[in-house]
Amino acid sequence: MQQRPLGRTGVSVSALCLGTMMFGDWGTKDHDESIKIIHRALDAGVTFVDTADVYSQGESEVIVGKALRGRRDDVVLATKFFMPLDENPNHRGGSRRWIMTAVENSLRRLGTDYIDLYQMHRWDPAVDLDETLGALTDLVRAGKVRYIGHSTFPASTIVEAQWTARDRGRERFVTEQPTYSILTRGIENEVLPVCQRYGMGVLSYSPLAGGWLSGRYRKDATTGPMSVARQRLANRFDLSLPENQRKLDAADALATLADESGISLIDMAIAFVLRHPAVTSAIIGPRTMDHLESQLAAAEITLPEDVLDRIDRIVAPGVTLNPADNGWASPSLQASARRR
Repeated sequence: MQQRPLGRTGVSVSALCLGTMMFGDWGTKDHDESIKIIHRALDAGVTFVDTADVYSQGESEVIVGKALRGRRDDVVLATKFFMPLDENPNHRGGSRRWIMTAVENSLRRLGTDYIDLYQMHRWDPAVDLDETLGALTDLVRAGKVRYIGHSTFPASTIVEAQWTARDRGRERFVTEQPTYSILTRGIENEVLPVCQRYGMGVLSYSPLAGGWLSGRYRKDATTGPMSVARQRLANRFDLSLPENQRKLDAADALATLADESGISLIDMAIAFVLRHPAVTSAIIGPRTMDHLESQLAAAEITLPEDVLDRIDRIVAPGVTLNPADNGWASPSLQASARRR
């Protein structure tokens, strides 16, 4: 599998990154089966694995740790902190207090003494970025973390974080992990250009748009596949909503284009993400071995210009068909921030 530079770190990672959100209670509960999937990905040339402390409340990290025994040095291992793990308000966020606790918990669950890429799962507007960067810098200098990154940051905060690091002598964030797919192209406006400007690696998640580009959602369906997880995200999956009807229209048109191009919709969706010059890796998140096998070939596909042009006519550059899919909503748009 093609190896790509992770920004300006000097580290190379595979074009496909194995996302592990679906291993554990949220998806494949059988640890042995999850480990088989991870090993198959590694055998296929995947060298980049991404998890998070919140995935199945830490169970995903435990599974990843088991799978990497004896193979740890062959993998660039990424995990994340920030999301709440329980009702305690101090067990979340970007404070020094929580970061120092969260990293030790992740190291223990992963069974390793260092994390290659430690990422802030979301921006925390309640915490000074210098507070967060100070704690992360100490972890890098202690050897517990090699590099730091963030996920789903708005462009303005990416810039602020880079300047804060430069101004205060902190380690800088070297990667961003945004959502990106043919149906979710909002980051093309500012986030991707800003990442390129600062030489950051981009590992984009959900290239299949939460299943919309897997072929599961079709125009003639009265209801989409609604798992327990999707039921909690009805604004993204309820087919009665006009914005999701637009996604259905686009998915049907894209499926037709894929058929005419002689490739699967899955391959076209992932190859589209990998074609953007700012993107380092596309994160795939299989729940089963069949899911993994259906996605591995996409890393070897290059979409021709005419197919890219037709994709742009179906979903225009910079457009997200349903804003709820962006993964982040500005706190400045909340009623409390807009009204006196």
